[in-house]
Amino acid sequence: MISILSAINEWVQGIIASAGYPGLGLVMVLENLFPPIPSEIILPLAGYMTLKGHFTLAGVTAVGTLGSVAGALVLYGLGWWLDESRVRHLLRHYGRYAMLSEGDLDRALTWFNRYGEPTIFFARLVPIVRSLISVPAGLAHMSMLRFLAFTALGTGLWSFFLAWAGRMLGANWSRAAQFVSHYQNVVVVLIVVVAFLFFARRLRTKIGTYR
Repeated sequence: MISILSAINEWVQGIIASAGYPGLGLVMVLENLFPPIPSEIILPLAGYMTLKGHFTLAGVTAVGTLGSVAGALVLYGLGWWLDESRVRHLLRHYGRYAMLSEGDLDRALTWFNRYGEPTIFFARLVPIVRSLISVPAGLAHMSMLRFLAFTALGTGLWSFFLAWAGRMLGANWSRAAQFVSHYQNVVVVLIVVVAFLFFARRLRTKIGTYR
């Protein structure tokens, strides 16, 4: 497994170095469809390459966002056109090729069902879930405009942060991936807090209408 991931990382680095922005956009699309391709490697590397004049921070953020949104739309469409049982069937039979499982889908469904549409924004800041969260949105037939808005905002923040981290770390850009694992719990807590405030506001509004 480690050798496979190492080969993937080397392939990603080669694509970005040789193909520039089109290569970056391509691997960001694939990163959403094939989570073992880590944006924690792609974007910091691109951020580091801004120091060499290959990219700009704004360009990396924009292309990273567009690529991720395009990949998310594919999964959103999958959820929209297929029911949950068919999605599970695909994961059972073919998920292993993308290193995904029904358990990953269950986690994404739990987040979406519990915290609602704002989860799309926050989930874009969490590896693995950031890709699969698009499927529950499609299954729920969430408005495409709202889906695109939440996805673009979350992905834009994610892309900028990782690209900026790679630029700040310079030759040590690969260390950015280590920091990602440390902040995931913080994101989960934020999701819970925002969801609580959202539902509390709705409850207060409903109580007010009955008075």
